[in-house]
Amino acid sequence: MQADRPKQYLELAGKTVIEHTLSRLLQAEVFAGIAVAISEEDPYWPELAISKHQQIITAPGGKERADSVLSGLKTIRQQASDNDWVLVHDAARPCITAADIRHLIASLVNDDVGGILALASADTLKQVQGINITGTLDRSHIWRALTPQMFRYGMLKAALEQSQGNPAITDEASALELQGLQPKIVEGRPDNIKITRPEDLALAQFYMEQQ
Repeated sequence: MQADRPKQYLELAGKTVIEHTLSRLLQAEVFAGIAVAISEEDPYWPELAISKHQQIITAPGGKERADSVLSGLKTIRQQASDNDWVLVHDAARPCITAADIRHLIASLVNDDVGGILALASADTLKQVQGINITGTLDRSHIWRALTPQMFRYGMLKAALEQSQGNPAITDEASALELQGLQPKIVEGRPDNIKITRPEDLALAQFYMEQQ
C-alpha cells in the first residue's frame, strides 16, 4: 500500500477502512458479537472509538490469517456453541453490504457445511511459469473467493486447529476442504473489493458513494 501504517487504518471517506468495515457489519444487525483479531503491538486500534463498542471483542492477532481467525474463535468460546454459525470477514473489505450478508446467511442457514460469498471469473485465466504461459484454465469452473465466509463454530474451529501451519490454508473454506468437505458458493456483489493497492481506496470510495 506504500503507506506508513497497515491498510486497515488508512483513511477512506473520513474514517479508517476498519471503521467502515465494522460499521457495515454492525448495521446488518445479525451478529451477537464481533471478534476483531489485533496484534498486541498495534498502536492504532485502541485509539478508535469503535474498539469500545459493546458488541466488539478484541482477540490477539496471529502470524497468519488462519492463526488470527482461530484466535478469534477461541476468544468467543464462552458465547458460542458448536452449532452456532460464525462469519469471517476481511477488515480490508469495507464495501460489504448488509444485503449480501443476509443473502449469505439465508442461502446457507440450513446447509450441513456452510460456504462463502464468491464471484464467477469474467476474465480469461492463464496458468504461467515465470513469465511464460503454460495453459488456459476453464473459467466456467473458477470463482473468486470473497468474504464473509460462513461455517459452524465447532466445525471451523476443529478444521483450523487440525491444519495449523499448513500454507495451503489461505481462507476458511480451504481448511474445510482439507477435511474432505465441500463448502457452497453464494454469488456476491462485485463491489465487495479488498483493499490491496493504493488505487483501491479511490475505487472503494466510489463504490460506497454509489451504494
